[in-house]
Amino acid sequence: MTNICICGGGSLGHTIAGFIASKKDYNVSVLTRNPEKWSQVIDVTDLEGHHYHGELFCVTDSPSIVVPNAEIVLLCLPGFAIKDVLQQITPYLSTTTFVGTVVSSTGFFFMADQFLPIDIPIFGFQRVPFIARIKKYGNSASLLGYKPSLSVAIENTSNDKKREFVSLLEHIFQVPVKLLNSHYEVSLTNSNPLLHTSRIYTLWKNWKPGIKYKNCPFFYADWTIDAAHCYIEMDREFQALLKLLPVADGAIPNILDYYESHDEQSLRDKLASIPAFKNIMAPMIGNENDGYEPDFNSRYFTEDFPYGLFSIVKVAREINFKTPIIDEVYQWGMAMIAQRQ
Repeated sequence: MTNICICGGGSLGHTIAGFIASKKDYNVSVLTRNPEKWSQVIDVTDLEGHHYHGELFCVTDSPSIVVPNAEIVLLCLPGFAIKDVLQQITPYLSTTTFVGTVVSSTGFFFMADQFLPIDIPIFGFQRVPFIARIKKYGNSASLLGYKPSLSVAIENTSNDKKREFVSLLEHIFQVPVKLLNSHYEVSLTNSNPLLHTSRIYTLWKNWKPGIKYKNCPFFYADWTIDAAHCYIEMDREFQALLKLLPVADGAIPNILDYYESHDEQSLRDKLASIPAFKNIMAPMIGNENDGYEPDFNSRYFTEDFPYGLFSIVKVAREINFKTPIIDEVYQWGMAMIAQRQ
């Protein structure tokens, strides 16, 4: 049996824990701040009604109980929580424990280099394995979409160990897994940090305190040409940055290729038509009677601007590469966060 410790109790933590625990080859434990709210079983259901019944080995808030015996520690955490958890688990890690993240674009590799010993193998996915939502906290989740393949970066171990670990990930997630050349290929991404921020910026770039909106739009189903244009332009800057880094050609496809689109209109249509995204609302607070305003406490603000987009801006500044459109969106987002704190 392979012992796997999932750190975090969000949508991906629930879904991945239930999915893996439903397989007989794995003991899955969950490290969470709220163990008392968890059942010993996590039920996960996908859009086709397929059911995963995951019996958990242990649920605890104590890393000393679950980390020492884990072959894999997988962080399913927002960016702001990574540092604290890395510091909590470090005393209990061994050089045979692979520590990784399901979301690499929130600064995991940069923080792992800073807070973990150099001989601890680390890994991170380029894109998350599933689109997921919690149904009932600590009990059930919805798996809204699978990925046909995964890409992963692995560091601090030999090439043979990397290949062995890739094979293990393929067995765990039941999809092909590609080993990438550099952590930049997962730390920097044109997924959420550009996808979410381009939409948020074009939705509310003219917002000021006191402004209320009559309706709360769908985040993807109501995607606009303006947002598609912004996303494409941010990605052009991003792709130019990648050419100056140790990133293999094509390791991070441009967004038009990834979404099988060729211009703003086709990209807008594609994003608006993805079934797993169709019911996701824009992050707003309020109601029909009093009006709506942006929710600055949503993960689109707490994650994608200060961690995901920040990582891109940070690397660009370190090599003195100009990204004017990315900078404009980033500075707007951080200003919005600052004035609402």
